[in-house]
Amino acid sequence: MLTLEQKLEILADSAKYDVACTSSGVERAGRHGSLGSCSAAGICHSFTPDGRCVSLLKVLYSNACSYDCSYCVNRRTNDVPRATFAPRELAELTIGFYRRNYIEGLFLSSAVLGSPDATMERMIEALRILREEYRFRGYIHAKAIPGADPLLVRRLGFLADRLSVNIELPSAGSLQRLAPDKTRGAVLAPMRQIAAEREQNSRDLQLYRSAPEFAPAGQSTQMIIGASPESDRQILHLTQALYRKYSLKRVFYSAYLPVVQDPRLPAVTTRPPLLREHRLYQADWLLRFYHFTAEELLTEAEPNFNPYLDPKCNWALQHPEAFPVEVNSAPKELLLRVPGIGPKSALRILKARRMQRLGMDELKRIGVVLKRAQYFITCRGYLGAHGTRAEIAGALVDPKAFGVGVQQLSLDDCMPRALPDAAPELHRLTGQGMDAWQAARALKQEAVTCITRRM
Repeated sequence: MLTLEQKLEILADSAKYDVACTSSGVERAGRHGSLGSCSAAGICHSFTPDGRCVSLLKVLYSNACSYDCSYCVNRRTNDVPRATFAPRELAELTIGFYRRNYIEGLFLSSAVLGSPDATMERMIEALRILREEYRFRGYIHAKAIPGADPLLVRRLGFLADRLSVNIELPSAGSLQRLAPDKTRGAVLAPMRQIAAEREQNSRDLQLYRSAPEFAPAGQSTQMIIGASPESDRQILHLTQALYRKYSLKRVFYSAYLPVVQDPRLPAVTTRPPLLREHRLYQADWLLRFYHFTAEELLTEAEPNFNPYLDPKCNWALQHPEAFPVEVNSAPKELLLRVPGIGPKSALRILKARRMQRLGMDELKRIGVVLKRAQYFITCRGYLGAHGTRAEIAGALVDPKAFGVGVQQLSLDDCMPRALPDAAPELHRLTGQGMDAWQAARALKQEAVTCITRRM
């Protein structure tokens, strides 16, 4: 018989592969006689929009899974310690941690314990005890189980602040091959329901101010990157479709980490594809805040992101006809296309140029990153900086691409063929009588050659 502490150790460790790094987006104030609060900037797993680091109790309800997903550490054929909370155990544990000021909310997921419906019923009971008996008003992020009854998804949405349904893999074929117990339809059905319920709930709240809120912080999902052969273009098109069809708040990307052995999984001889994950997050940001589309960022001819440039810089170099942009007259849509200008600095430019004609000094004070922007803008008709395409590419190369310990892509063709990290290459160069600075410069020159070859 496991103690509560042993269960917590097992189930907290089993939950570490779920991504929950997101702002809650909820502003529920505290109330007399209640516990917890989501006021001010809200509660999240790591950082709020104002920079505060806050904490959630991130745990599985159970890791005794009846599914056999090849990539999952909790799959039924994997020999790991198993544990399951009782609903009241989990509720009391959460309240105990909150009262000790260890946490500010709860992130709850679960393996499929018997069936999706049985699992959801137990999770709902734990959250009901928290909300109704303990009157806990803090942030709760809950994972809906694909295949569960729609009524259970609805009940969960009125107890949690954010719901998420993990799509796991970018295509139906990969899901069928690596997670045969799941189907694409079973994953998308609750996403569709959550979007519809939130839309209906929004209308209800306009008519009845006291109506209960359904998942007020929206929904999110997670994809594993690198466990299946899909290109960045396929992943980004799926991401765009999810945002448009289901009004998701976030799509999370998780670099494939080989935690179990399975012949269906790719042989990984290098580190996880963290640089690829990073590029997808950057592209995701461009979709949500910069009005780019997946079709603009990647094409059939170039289906994967350039490892040496962030997606926005890469797009700018590939479209010289769009530049330079005159900062004193260009609309916001064009300003957002300029590397080094973000949504905040674009708004500041629009506001500041009502009073004066802007120059480089004013742009620097506004917050524009001139190191990147100077090649793509004019101020009062004067170009910020000159250079050939190769020189500009060299100035825009992302230094993160050369970080030791980060998996790189091939220097030969820049296709997603995994190579060891940059450390051996640095050693090769430095072993020929070069210091670290010269070695880094040589690697950068190779990257520039690769970039210009792709243009």
